Amino acid sequence: MHAQPLFLENAAVERTEYSPAPAEKIRGIVMQWANAKSVKVSLGLPEYDDRNDQWRVSLLAPHNGQDPVGEVWIKEDQIVFSSDLRLIEKRIGKTSKSPPHKVGTEISFRPIPSRLILGDARDVLEEYPPGTAQLIFTSPPYFNAKPECFECQDYEGYLDFLREIFEGCYHVLSEGRFLVVNTSPVLMKRPHRNALSKRLPVPYDLHGILTKLGFDFIDDIIWEKPEGAGWNIGRGRRFAADRQPLQYKAVSVTENVMVYRKATDKLIDWNLRNHPNPDAVKNSLIEGEYEKTNIWKIHPAHHKAHPAVFPELLAERVIRYYSFAGDLVLDPFAGTGTTGRVAGKLDRRFIMIEKDPDYFAIQTDNPDLMMHRPQVCDYEYFAGTIL
Repeated sequence: MHAQPLFLENAAVERTEYSPAPAEKIRGIVMQWANAKSVKVSLGLPEYDDRNDQWRVSLLAPHNGQDPVGEVWIKEDQIVFSSDLRLIEKRIGKTSKSPPHKVGTEISFRPIPSRLILGDARDVLEEYPPGTAQLIFTSPPYFNAKPECFECQDYEGYLDFLREIFEGCYHVLSEGRFLVVNTSPVLMKRPHRNALSKRLPVPYDLHGILTKLGFDFIDDIIWEKPEGAGWNIGRGRRFAADRQPLQYKAVSVTENVMVYRKATDKLIDWNLRNHPNPDAVKNSLIEGEYEKTNIWKIHPAHHKAHPAVFPELLAERVIRYYSFAGDLVLDPFAGTGTTGRVAGKLDRRFIMIEKDPDYFAIQTDNPDLMMHRPQVCDYEYFAGTIL
């Protein structure tokens, strides 16, 4: 066990004319219906079906609030469908004979302040207890990035390196909360004209690692860049010149934003209803426009000192969609600190871990990041020292 670190001091989206009623209002409509029918049920979280322009609310067994026994649909504040009352009562009777689900109600988050940490995430994450982070958003260094992956002798070594990092991430992530990873396949340049080129399927190999660690796969979001963004790598030029079959290679203008949840037997509702700060949940509602599909069209970002920064808009969407105000957001490959800057702007705490001193210096010199008063921590220098 190492010593504790020493602290040194908008893209447009399609609008919809329909403005759904607040979920609280929908719950009230369903409760009035249930009381009028003398049906004793608990209610699940209302879900809005934009295809049919209506709300759907699950009816749950009242004794444990977990087992679904029916459903109600609401359109324009009117009940347009409900499950058969006799079936609802029959299902309630069956579930009441079963042992109730044991669902814990205590959630607490450690009051850890925002921090910038210079050090190897494999070491740093060992120091933090479970439940430290409520969201992890990161983009690992590309396998062919130098000097970021100088220690990885081959691709298998690179995957082992990622496995160690994400094992630590699983350890510190709160139960039922999300890990979002931005990666893409990597094209390895040919050493000479007669050599074969290789494209490494990083997102797909990483998926197997994450699921074996205990993460549940939730979503695959595609970050789409403008069409001209991929031509600089030279892929597809041979085919463009002579149009020979078998030589076709698509120019890549996408990256993968993979969403995982730390494995748990509890529904997402549990995280919402038992959050230690109900006001934070209420104040974090996504109002107005939002991304309805898994294709996010975002222009790439550039930084003169870093080859692969992701845009603030990408970080903003991920943090808004997968965390609450006051939550702690972790990035174990912090780079220039984009995740921290955006997290602070959105009223989240953050921990940024970066082992490259040059990138770390960019963070500490950035006024947009330092305005959130993070504790600055040089981990590696003091590792192994009892403080």
